Amino acid sequence: MSFATLAELTAAHAGAAPQKPAIIFEGRTTNYAALHDQTLRTVAALRAAGVAAGDRVGWLGLNHPDYVVVMDACFRIGAVLVSINARLVAREIAYILADAGIGLLISEGQFLAVAEEARAAAGVETIVLIDAPHAGRPAFADWIAGHAPDAARHPAAPEDIALQLYTSGTTGFPKGALLSHRALLGTIGKGPLTGESWSQWDEDDVCLVAMPLFHIGGTGWALHALHAGATMVILPRPDIAGIVDAIATQRITKMFAVPAVLAAILAHLETAPADLGSLTELLYGASPIPLDILRRSMQAFPNASFIQCYGATETCGTVVYLPPTDHDPAGNPRMLGCGKPFPGNAIRIIDADGNDVAPGIVGEVVIKSVSNMTGYHRNPDATAKAMQDGWYRTGDAGFVDADGYLTLFDRVKDMIVSGAENIYPAEVENALHEHPAVADCAVIGVPDERWGEAVKAIVVRKGEVTPEELIAFARGRIAGYKVPKSVDFIDVLPRNPSGKILKKDLRAPYWPQGGRQVG
Repeated sequence: MSFATLAELTAAHAGAAPQKPAIIFEGRTTNYAALHDQTLRTVAALRAAGVAAGDRVGWLGLNHPDYVVVMDACFRIGAVLVSINARLVAREIAYILADAGIGLLISEGQFLAVAEEARAAAGVETIVLIDAPHAGRPAFADWIAGHAPDAARHPAAPEDIALQLYTSGTTGFPKGALLSHRALLGTIGKGPLTGESWSQWDEDDVCLVAMPLFHIGGTGWALHALHAGATMVILPRPDIAGIVDAIATQRITKMFAVPAVLAAILAHLETAPADLGSLTELLYGASPIPLDILRRSMQAFPNASFIQCYGATETCGTVVYLPPTDHDPAGNPRMLGCGKPFPGNAIRIIDADGNDVAPGIVGEVVIKSVSNMTGYHRNPDATAKAMQDGWYRTGDAGFVDADGYLTLFDRVKDMIVSGAENIYPAEVENALHEHPAVADCAVIGVPDERWGEAVKAIVVRKGEVTPEELIAFARGRIAGYKVPKSVDFIDVLPRNPSGKILKKDLRAPYWPQGGRQVG
């Protein structure tokens, strides 16, 4: 099927295959007819609550079928769904609520306390997403059940914004990437342009959605399944035993995973072997993968084609891929890189002046793609820096070979990727600077066998404080995955003549000499 906007998906599949399972979650199956009915009832409930085209609707929760329902309803209204990382603390959530201008927040009961604390600063309504009402808030199912289905659809245009997903910012403030219907559909349509068999979906495909839906890796993957009319098995979180069990019992055919999850699956299989032979395509990415983990994963999933993915929230996910034909169980140099652009997409490597550099020379990776974001919400300065003449400046440093294959080397922006979570040092540094015993600090990523990178703080003290005290202090101010795993003390931080901290010098003792400093 061909779609002009995402608002058409549930109606099309409900009409073509109403009894086809759409979502399987915790033993419950929702077919496409029921999914569409719930979507239309949610449309009515949202409209009754005053939500209109262009309004922002917030979601704060783990993976759940109702997320898909709310997302589809927003598409039909012309509203914009803002999915908030459930691992954030209240003040981080409050910033997003205020920046996005969210008027209605849908939250799980387990996050109600933090949602209420954040809500007080932004004045939104909270709907609790649990099976029964809680603390005077209605359950989501009860909330929509009281409304008749509303099939009226806002006349959305392909350039209208469909999703607003927040990314960490170099200044310590997250930025809301504006993703249009056209851009998201462009990402979904890239695979078939290759003409390669791995990219084809059919009615028998069963897709595992285990990566967090508050990231593009989760939501984008769910949209692929929804677009194809496939069955998606949703897990609340990427629980390793749950992933393995789902693959074995639900006969999953397609999945997306980050390298940290693949490494954990391998460890799990050592003591609990399972039949993973149903999987035919395994897409992986969002952080670098050690070659050993990739080779062992290929052995653990004997029937799966492996496809590495590289992209960003700002590009609606994947723009560069390493196809199955470039994967060798014995390993090869291309498996250390990211791959090549999809047809119709382009990458360049530029120097500090914006000039193209020759193959093999490291520079900043810039991307031109139909799936590039429209810009950052209410942030024209950041948009102007990131989007230049249709090219998205990734902030990643890498090089291409003579065949156009991309390899990442370092990060221009010093971003840390830990377990596929993007962490900007400025956020962590800002939190640590609030401690009275911290005179100066720098945060870097260091190698970590499980997570790819771990957060390390290097601190200049002006008073007595222990590493444990600083870690505990940070935990109360930023999300747990951003909190330093270790703290070292130093007399003075190395700086260049302009005063910029030389983080490359700080990272040097922890990374292989001459090697790429990612993952």
